[in-house]
Amino acid sequence: MTVIQWFTDLNHVLQALLATCFTWGVTAAGAAGVFFAREPKRQTMDGMLGFAAGVMIAASFWSLLAPAIEMAEGEPLPAWVPATVGFLLGAVFLRGLDRIIPHLHLNLPLESAEGIKTSWHRSILLVSAVTLHNIPEGLAVGVAFGAVAAGLPSATLAGAIALALGIGIQNFPEGMAVAMPLRREGLSRMKSFWYGQLSGFVEPLAGVVGAALVLIATPILPYALAFAAGAMIFVVVEELVPESQTGGHPDIATMGAILGFAVMMVLDVAFG
Repeated sequence: MTVIQWFTDLNHVLQALLATCFTWGVTAAGAAGVFFAREPKRQTMDGMLGFAAGVMIAASFWSLLAPAIEMAEGEPLPAWVPATVGFLLGAVFLRGLDRIIPHLHLNLPLESAEGIKTSWHRSILLVSAVTLHNIPEGLAVGVAFGAVAAGLPSATLAGAIALALGIGIQNFPEGMAVAMPLRREGLSRMKSFWYGQLSGFVEPLAGVVGAALVLIATPILPYALAFAAGAMIFVVVEELVPESQTGGHPDIATMGAILGFAVMMVLDVAFG
């Protein structure tokens, strides 16, 4: 039995767990850069953040919103209703977490920390920010595998794997973007790596929750797909794009976003 056959025969919740463990592993690989390299130049980081934003935008449409609309066709409500409602709820959900969970975006002073006031150290706040936006990524992968389990024609295992691969690719620069600044803050290489990879730990948890919820209540699937899309777009607009554009290299960040979008689009269209 080949690895592909073995993976195909697994329960879809287990598939979601393994896929999000892969995305977490890529985050850890990016964080491991603290052992082998100096912190990349700001223009490189801007380009990588832009790339991550492009991947998430493309995944939100090709892997989540478009299937959500297709699945809702033929239902009593117009096809755009579940996608719109789910999309807005996803953004509102992330906005709620953004206001509650203490966190600090990259390259900002400690005074700019968001969420409930806390005495957390700057390094923990930086990790919290990336952990927060990894939640919708895990949900997206989990819901995609749940859609396959539901047997819907527009949901394919190849498409779910392509989504996990795309999320994994953009997690590499994210892991580096967490670990490197922690090293600059004075943490040891090991602690910088540990906290960097820990920011991706939430993805397997969110992936399992997303897949399980869809299997329990299949009718919510279009809403769930759009929910994950809304949450990811919130992260892109609220965090990734501003961070990539404020380092003095907007053209590099923009081209990174274009490249990221193209890579995710090819993955989804070619394999989905």
